Amino acid sequence: MAEAVPVRCPACLRENGYTAPVFPCACGSPVHPPLDLAAPPIPLTHRTWSDTWVSVRCTTCGRESEWPHPELGCGACGTVVLIPVHPPEAPGTPAGPTGTPAAAAGPDRGSAAGAGAGRAGGPPGGPLGGHPAHLPPPPTAPVPRPAFRPVTIRTARDAVATAALYLRWLGFRDVRQPDGRPIPAATVDLRAPGLVAQVDPTTAPAGLRAVECVWLNGLTASATSVYFALAGYTEDARARADDLGIPLFVMDLTGMPQPVNDPADALVGPDA
Repeated sequence: MAEAVPVRCPACLRENGYTAPVFPCACGSPVHPPLDLAAPPIPLTHRTWSDTWVSVRCTTCGRESEWPHPELGCGACGTVVLIPVHPPEAPGTPAGPTGTPAAAAGPDRGSAAGAGAGRAGGPPGGPLGGHPAHLPPPPTAPVPRPAFRPVTIRTARDAVATAALYLRWLGFRDVRQPDGRPIPAATVDLRAPGLVAQVDPTTAPAGLRAVECVWLNGLTASATSVYFALAGYTEDARARADDLGIPLFVMDLTGMPQPVNDPADALVGPDA
């Protein structure tokens, strides 16, 4: 987990601790928005779509995705501020000290450092020990997740709670039912920033229409669509989910969701 950093409220000048959120990339690696702490926080007076989302590039696979923009509510005066984020860099173009490409940031200090290391008998390539200075360093290994702790499913409410816990374990934040209505006997919606999920706690396999509905809901919200079912899926539903890239999970009564298609395996990642 990232460490808390101080953020000064521009309204009352009080410092608040802020921990950057961690989002799950499709490759399974954690994604951290690169906070620009040198820039002042921006008071949020009118929320727009462009303010709500920010592009973040995964350092492991290079995928660029839209995630909720980091924001913080001041604990003293209540002012909500947006925390600036560095824009994603083009692959293979490391930024210099001022955010410009390294080639335009000044003399090729990496080459000079490599030459100096060579004269001193050290490995070529500068302080990275053999890695060329003009290339980005290799990605660090993702932090492994702790094992998921299942909850025994006895009722439909238990199934929904288990799905919400599993989504939080995957890295989605603020998972909740959108309107707080009592849980019905049919499917139940779960929402989070960048996520639309549906939970089917019934004893009938989820069909084609159910998969297409959750896909349309995710398409409307520009979010990832996920489906959980207790009784599995019909063959045409699984085939349609594969075509649309919808992750499908099946839950047994022990409360352990299991991926049943390739999109679900990709969402869980290799370290599950």
